[in-house]
Amino acid sequence: MRTATVKRKTTETDINLELNLDGSGKYSVDSGCGFLSHMLELFAAHSHFDLSLKCKGDVNVDYHHTVEDIGISLGEVLCKALGEKRGIKRYGTTILPMDEALVLVSLDISGRGFLDYDVSFSGEKVGDMDVELIEEFMAGFSRTAGITLHIKQLAGKNSHHIIEAVFKALARALREATSIDAALDGKIPSTKGIL
Repeated sequence: MRTATVKRKTTETDINLELNLDGSGKYSVDSGCGFLSHMLELFAAHSHFDLSLKCKGDVNVDYHHTVEDIGISLGEVLCKALGEKRGIKRYGTTILPMDEALVLVSLDISGRGFLDYDVSFSGEKVGDMDVELIEEFMAGFSRTAGITLHIKQLAGKNSHHIIEAVFKALARALREATSIDAALDGKIPSTKGIL
């Protein structure tokens, strides 16, 4: 089983996160931010990863530290669960519609953290969360996961729909990239011999 646990405690957040890449999409999520919790539940369901998250953050200030640190922790736990990355497909791409929104996510589990984020919103918040924090989440996630991550909005006006399409597309692209390719026979998918 490809599973891992991460505990991250700072003066701003206290996070416990468990991930099972070979799960069935079960989740127990309490991020302290209702909208982010909803997005992470969707992420688990669409990736088929089992996800358990409990975060206590300084949400009396705002959601910035909570959202960023959960992104960092999710990247760390994914990297740990993948181990040497033997036999994985490595690449994943999804174009996902959510009503009027259309989002492309393409990624490479390369060992090199990089984010290209091309998403725009008409408003500043969804619920009580600043939409700009989605980029902070993805930056922390891609860096600590060691993933080259491209996120491009192709269409959309409704901020909730756009963000939901981002998380669902990320989940499905990761599901593809982390899946085992029997043809690789347990080899690392790189001519370098390491990812």
